[in-house]
Amino acid sequence: MDFPHPLIVCDVGGTNVRVGFVEAPGDEVRRLGNASTDSHSSFVATIKAMQERTKTRVRSLVVSAAGPARGAVIRMTNADWTLDGAQMAQTLALEQGLLLNDFEAQAIALPHLAAAWTRTIGSGRASAPAPQLVLGPGTGLGAAALLKAGEKWLPVVTEAGHMSFGPADGEEERVWTHLERAHGRVTFESVLSGPGLARLHAAMRAARGLPPTLRAAPEIAPAAAGGDEVAIATIRLFWRLVARCAGDLALAYLARGGVTLAGGVLPRLVDWLDPQAFREAFEARAPMDALAREIPTRLLIETDAALTGMAALAATPSAYAIDYGDRAWRPSSRAT
Repeated sequence: MDFPHPLIVCDVGGTNVRVGFVEAPGDEVRRLGNASTDSHSSFVATIKAMQERTKTRVRSLVVSAAGPARGAVIRMTNADWTLDGAQMAQTLALEQGLLLNDFEAQAIALPHLAAAWTRTIGSGRASAPAPQLVLGPGTGLGAAALLKAGEKWLPVVTEAGHMSFGPADGEEERVWTHLERAHGRVTFESVLSGPGLARLHAAMRAARGLPPTLRAAPEIAPAAAGGDEVAIATIRLFWRLVARCAGDLALAYLARGGVTLAGGVLPRLVDWLDPQAFREAFEARAPMDALAREIPTRLLIETDAALTGMAALAATPSAYAIDYGDRAWRPSSRAT
């Protein structure tokens, strides 16, 4: 497996598309631009428009998208797009390409994160080569692990965002009573995502006997900055629930290599992050409290980290224990 350069790397979320260009293996990623998933009818149309605008021609493409990969096809979970490798190979005249899950790409990026890209939350010390975990809320909630398999990195994709989530104390029980049930139940993603923040705020107001006033997630942080007590309480609870989710998944993977929080929502809420409260919720894993205390946590504040990870994979694909199989495509697999 090899990826002829120059190449494009793309991170496709439920709302935004981030695109970077890499001239040669090992070069830094040059940002080509951003687009919204509703700006064009398809991913291919988005890339073609960006190539025409930037006069960029490439030989390979590595793209991650928010949805499970089935061969060289990803049907996105929170956007009305389907990414089809055969179609992309034909339309974009590619020599090589690869489809990844969005948090699979975030996991691949973990060994390549610069210190300035993260903010440490509390204590703990990473133990190499133990499993690492990355998770975070955006339009949905993604999670993936990174393991060391011999001399290679092995990313492990999950759909942990769709696991059921319940209250842990009386305060949360009162809120849970009023939570909108997405698909008939409460999951990590239905609470810990952009739409989940709005659901949580509405439930917080209802639990206090107040009518909903802020219906969209982007309105909640400005309201909190303006002193709105319910908005502030919502964000603080959101952080505590993120910590609980992270603590549960850290035990599931014995992530002694550390937990990294990513996604587009948390950096906008960082002013209300209480590291001590976060760690208390993360470590409350009786009878495994001592193990949880060993696991470090950090917040990723660099939005292009996944692009860097995909560029590293394209430069040295043999360093990753990935069964490329039908997830990659060459000219021979182009649609006819």
